[in-house]
Amino acid sequence: MITSQIETSKGKVEFTTLGEGRAMLIVVGGHTNCKETIFHKGLDPAKFCFITPSRPGYGLTPLTDQNKNPKGSSELLVALLDKLNIQNVIVVGISAGGLTAIEIAANFPDRVEKLILMSALTKKWFVKTDKVYKGAKRIFAPKIEPVTWFFYRLFFRLFPTLMSKTMFKQISTFRPVEFTKDEVQELRQMTLLMRSYKGFDNDLEQNIDEKILKKIKCPTLILHSENDNSVDISHAQNAKDKIKDSKLVTFNNHWGHLLWLGTGYDPILKELKQQIECTTTNEYTTNR
Repeated sequence: MITSQIETSKGKVEFTTLGEGRAMLIVVGGHTNCKETIFHKGLDPAKFCFITPSRPGYGLTPLTDQNKNPKGSSELLVALLDKLNIQNVIVVGISAGGLTAIEIAANFPDRVEKLILMSALTKKWFVKTDKVYKGAKRIFAPKIEPVTWFFYRLFFRLFPTLMSKTMFKQISTFRPVEFTKDEVQELRQMTLLMRSYKGFDNDLEQNIDEKILKKIKCPTLILHSENDNSVDISHAQNAKDKIKDSKLVTFNNHWGHLLWLGTGYDPILKELKQQIECTTTNEYTTNR
């Protein structure tokens, strides 16, 4: 995996590339950055090139007045594709990255082969009176989040089972709370890379015009858990209702919001592969 930072016509972007073949732009969610690889799970890097940017406010991608909303963020990521000489991509929008992915598909139809939304936001996440919103604004405020993540990782090393149970309840409504040692290890690997920086605080404020969804014309697959306790399933239904000819598939997986953890990912991966491998496109070229 190659990590780079590049200056585009819309500003600087940190990103990674991995693999060869059809280009897949992975628009990651909250608390994550370009170095997270769990979203590649089960996909063949010989068939796809995973292009994973750090969204504005995460990693080394600056948050500016121009890119702090989904439209500006989408323009920044398309400028990255321009810089890499990539014309067409499969866009995968994950969690809080869903809004940016939607803007890309709606406003740059000639650049998007397919749109995949996984546990994705498709409308405003929280209102300012929500307890979750208020709590997140405190513990993930830019000046506080380094301390939050320091203690989170410390406690995870000391009490992995307890911390896994705590996170399970935050992201999934599935009961009983149960998981394997392998799943705990997968979760631990994710948390080692997590940081909120200025990005998550900004994510809590983001929204899109509902008309944007109706502009999307490319094949769209929406994958969501019935047990998602982080992004309500109404987000998935919202996309299904507004994106013409889109396909919604829901799952009764244990980990809810984290579709990729454990064996519960197997049927999800099957649906994903059917969508992204059902057509062929010309290989893309980059100046990497």
